[in-house]
Amino acid sequence: MSVQRDREQQVVVTGVGIVSPIGIGVEPFWDGLRNRQSGIAPITYLPSSALPDHVGGEVKGFEAAKYTKTKDQKKSLKVMCRDIQLGVVSAWLAMEHGGIAPGTVAPERLGVEFGANLMLSPPPELANASVSCVDETGKFNMTSWGTKGLGEMEPLWLLKYLPNMPACHIGIYADARGPNNSLTLDEASGGLAVGEALRVIARGHADVIITGTTGTRIHTVKSLHAAMWDKLATGAPAERSRPFDRERTGQVAAEAACTMILEERGHAERRGAKVYGKILGAGASCVCDKTGKGKLREALVIAMRAALADARISPADVGHINANASGDPEGDRQEALAIHDVFGASATTVPVTALKSYFGNSGSGNGVLELAGSLLALSHGVIPATLNFVGGDAETPLNVVAGEHLATTNKILLKTSVTRMGQASAVIACGV
Repeated sequence: MSVQRDREQQVVVTGVGIVSPIGIGVEPFWDGLRNRQSGIAPITYLPSSALPDHVGGEVKGFEAAKYTKTKDQKKSLKVMCRDIQLGVVSAWLAMEHGGIAPGTVAPERLGVEFGANLMLSPPPELANASVSCVDETGKFNMTSWGTKGLGEMEPLWLLKYLPNMPACHIGIYADARGPNNSLTLDEASGGLAVGEALRVIARGHADVIITGTTGTRIHTVKSLHAAMWDKLATGAPAERSRPFDRERTGQVAAEAACTMILEERGHAERRGAKVYGKILGAGASCVCDKTGKGKLREALVIAMRAALADARISPADVGHINANASGDPEGDRQEALAIHDVFGASATTVPVTALKSYFGNSGSGNGVLELAGSLLALSHGVIPATLNFVGGDAETPLNVVAGEHLATTNKILLKTSVTRMGQASAVIACGV
């Protein structure tokens, strides 16, 4: 085994921070998962949206200011949209959970890898500027934007909506002067962020990486995009997210953020950190046709096989799959086909779980959160059950864990993620 591979095999999880529709913080989140509690309900903080019945996976009662500990932290919230606040709070929680206080890690050995959705301004942000550009005929005149409209915008407006800002704010707070990278690839972002952190530590460029993702699709404009681009589920709120179920009708828009502290094992041992899991390998791919339409099956197959090869394990070693499965009828079918391609005859026996059944699809916010869900469940000796699963497709049968959580002694898991554009990521991890 090479020096690089040996170091890579020793990347461990030493802290977790969670902001989700079923709980904020590790213990509340685990309670929600353990009790099979759905976080999908009518939305309360946003007056209206294009989502069916105004229902989604909302982080109820989220107020970022509650988690600030300094004046500078509280002041910085003014230039953070909700996506950024969700992500930054999850990082603060992860640092606290993992014992990473400012000064505990050499700044130049501490880095940040963070994923986010594209962030969009809600209409009120642009209202005054847009009105100022209306001409005498009552039409918006784009040529007036530079002379009239731009002056009506808040001076720091753009900083509230840049997808690299979660990593920037986290780096500033943590005094992380090591590698800092931002990824914006919707659902695939989580696996990619974990994979990048794994490589950075393997190369010896950092000892600790603050790794996470954030995203909200509960938004006036993003909800319109979801309604236009995705098949959205309807029905009783707690029952409408039905990954892999033959009666699934679509996905549920949501919001969430999760951060993990990934650390070189020797460094973790020297500072007496508790280990919550190990990252064994990661893979990624992007496959689409000439029109730009994603080929989900092919992308997932390549990413899964790459992750297995990177971890130097075979499909037979995998204890369970934590699937991307959003409840989209065709997307779930393509993922099931990909699992059959990779796992062959064992595709019908390897346990599969789909945690979007608990909190919906937040885009970038899901990948690390779902990985954390499996690691926390494995620490209690179980694979978490999928909600609302009654029976799967006859064409692509899978062993979906449903009803009760499934007891297990195999702690190795495969986490898959894929976007509608055919961007895929996969992570192999091991629980404790």
